[in-house]
Amino acid sequence: MNGFAYWSMPGEEALRRLDSSADGLSGLAAARALRRAGPNSLRVRRKRGPFRLFLDQLKSPIVLILLFATVVSAFLRDWGDSLIILTILLGSALLGFFQEYRADIAAEKLKEGVSFKSRVMRDGKIESVPTEELVPGDVVILSAGSLVPADGIVLEARDLFVNQAVLTGETFPVEKRPGPTAESAGLSQRTNVVFMGTTVRSGSARVLVAATGLDTAFGGIAEKLSLRPPETEFQRGVRRLGFLLTEVMLLLVMGIFFFNVFFHKPVLDSLLFSVALAVGLTPQLLPAIININLSRGSQDMARKGVIVRRLESMENFGSMDILCTDKTGTLTMGAVRLDGALDARGEPSDRVALYAGLNAAFQTGPANPLDEAILRGTPGSAGAFEKTGEIPYDFVRKRLTVAVRDSGSVFLITKGALENVLAVCSQVDGGGEKKDLHGAARAEILERFRTWSSRGYRVLGLAVGSPSRPDSISMADEKDMTFSGFLLFFDPPKEDAPAAVASLAGLGVRLKMITGDNRLAAEHIGGLVGLGETKALTGGELDSLRDEALWHAVEETAIFAEVDPNQKERIILALKKRGHVVGYMGDGINDAPSLHSADVGISVANAVDAAKAAADLVLLRQDLSVLRDGIVLGRTTFANTLKYVFMAVGANFGNMFSMAGASLFLPFLPMRPKQILLINFLTDLPEMTIAGDSVDEGYIMRPRRLDIGFIRRFMLVFGPLSSLFDFATFGALLWFLKAGEAVFQTGWFVESVLSACLVVFAVRTRLPFQRSRPRIWMPLVSAAVMSAALYLPYSPLGELFGFVPLPVPALAGILGVTAAYFISAEAVKRLFYRWAKNRD
Repeated sequence: MNGFAYWSMPGEEALRRLDSSADGLSGLAAARALRRAGPNSLRVRRKRGPFRLFLDQLKSPIVLILLFATVVSAFLRDWGDSLIILTILLGSALLGFFQEYRADIAAEKLKEGVSFKSRVMRDGKIESVPTEELVPGDVVILSAGSLVPADGIVLEARDLFVNQAVLTGETFPVEKRPGPTAESAGLSQRTNVVFMGTTVRSGSARVLVAATGLDTAFGGIAEKLSLRPPETEFQRGVRRLGFLLTEVMLLLVMGIFFFNVFFHKPVLDSLLFSVALAVGLTPQLLPAIININLSRGSQDMARKGVIVRRLESMENFGSMDILCTDKTGTLTMGAVRLDGALDARGEPSDRVALYAGLNAAFQTGPANPLDEAILRGTPGSAGAFEKTGEIPYDFVRKRLTVAVRDSGSVFLITKGALENVLAVCSQVDGGGEKKDLHGAARAEILERFRTWSSRGYRVLGLAVGSPSRPDSISMADEKDMTFSGFLLFFDPPKEDAPAAVASLAGLGVRLKMITGDNRLAAEHIGGLVGLGETKALTGGELDSLRDEALWHAVEETAIFAEVDPNQKERIILALKKRGHVVGYMGDGINDAPSLHSADVGISVANAVDAAKAAADLVLLRQDLSVLRDGIVLGRTTFANTLKYVFMAVGANFGNMFSMAGASLFLPFLPMRPKQILLINFLTDLPEMTIAGDSVDEGYIMRPRRLDIGFIRRFMLVFGPLSSLFDFATFGALLWFLKAGEAVFQTGWFVESVLSACLVVFAVRTRLPFQRSRPRIWMPLVSAAVMSAALYLPYSPLGELFGFVPLPVPALAGILGVTAAYFISAEAVKRLFYRWAKNRD
């Protein structure tokens, strides 16, 4: 259909042009069309295949330089050393590859659990197929709450209203109906077309898919903008950490290469030595460690009932300090019941119950608990009545009106927020007698409303009226209506809600309720669940506040009532402006903007497609206890990622700095490039077990962020501490044992591996090591690596790396220095964290 103004065609012609029919495509025709048109996606998801994933392990510029230098050295003189270096580099790459490959597979399986599907006519039957497999010619079934999966022509519609603000900026839902429009019509004028990315507000329809993927109106805009997902705070921190280490590395490499050449050491050896130092200093496993941690964390969260749709959101999940949520289903049971259908005097009324039942039965908006409660609580049948029209609910009017025919006459039934219903009423039904809705009558109605609301009831108003034209209705008909009565709903708070709110507070997460309910009912529920006696801020009051005043108000307010979706988003943005990491939990169509604006968007499995599409996390149960478990797991993942960073910038920086310093005064290179890379490879093995490590309970009790300043201070304390004991090893080897080149390099290799493996147990936790035990794999792998380092000089492989057997005094001295380093690291760790705590 590219190049054709399909919106200007009758439905029959469009079906013919697409070789389709009212019953849709056959499975075979759809498969052929999919091969021709490609997936229905705004960007082709290029899954990383095994080969590409392996190449990603070698794409670091430093590794590429080392590979190039190694190949050059192989042609110039030493094939043996070059082969060993290449083998170690490939071994490191394979280590990262296998871990990341497993993580990628696990992550993809989890994402499939929240995949999006569309109801499509295939072979004359309605089937549910993945949205990405839709093709031009498919006939899609849409209903209230659907996310429109592609651009299409409306073939049939019943009260179809679509919110297309994401594309056209229109505030209110737009009615869509069959019938061609002008070829020159703009997007907002194509009343017979639904667009990808928009949402069905009410009604139902059959739609012929005319364009998919990048051929859609939304796809064209997205391709031009080339928007990338916003960078998370953790990703920003990792990028800044990379800049910090790159600066240190460049200065170190250039300085060492210059001085070694200045002191007449071989140029190629000096280059290989300098670049190998850079590899040793660079935390090249950091991307793999992050991916593995996130994947493992997402699998653990799935077992707890939380599906992670976007892995990168988990860092923000652990840092979240404010959670905004509606009350229904989260703080309350979600089992709303109709407690009363009362007339204007507050007496039970069968007529009010009948009108409410008709309004609920005939409305075609998204399913909602209030209408379901009305239908359960008002026995009777709508069979004697006929619906002739509808004005859907929106968050400005806060009313829903249906037109009903009864015995030839048509009348309107409106229900909604009490004040908004009263706003269109001029009379009140006083027991069969209509009276003017003057000041005293209105005051009496509002007093009843306040009384019931203060007891926790949600109160709606109900009114009836007459349309100006019986065959069609519009918003202009909502006037001069007669107020008929009240609908009282009650949704009791969950028994465990107070404990869940207190538990979140114990984790440093403040809960804020954002609801469309009236203030009195919201304050009542807030008090019951433990939000305190805080006065609610209403949507009307919020509109009167300037941004600066709102930034202050959101800090002090725990309950926001009578708010619409735009106000929800404004609250979230104000909290983010104050420096908070904000989570938002929602499941409705109008929650999508807030879910997108929050740092962490949280939805539930039974939410509408639009909400799930905007969410980062999907709860399998709408329960705050599930959320608490997810927060703990998110912080555990975050903490284990930081452990690797601390190990890399502490031990690695110290060792590389020592090696650089030693090269300046030794008559030989303190270590050969292949030996440096072997150290790097061996010490990577214990660090790969970090993803499954345990975390101090105290660490997860409050939100944390990636603090580059803290990491820099950590590096400047623990790096020199490591170097101090390295230089002690140098002194013992050179002055007491009179070691030559081979013995010196062997001794330092053993000390470097032993100290790097042991110090992991010191820097992995703030607590003393005996009070925070690691998971079993870390000590097992560390013991294996240390055993290999001790055995290697005495094995046949030792000669390949230039190692020689160590004298017993040398080995004893190395073991003593290593033990002293570990004890010192424990002592300095306590002083460092005590100083950091006082500094904060």
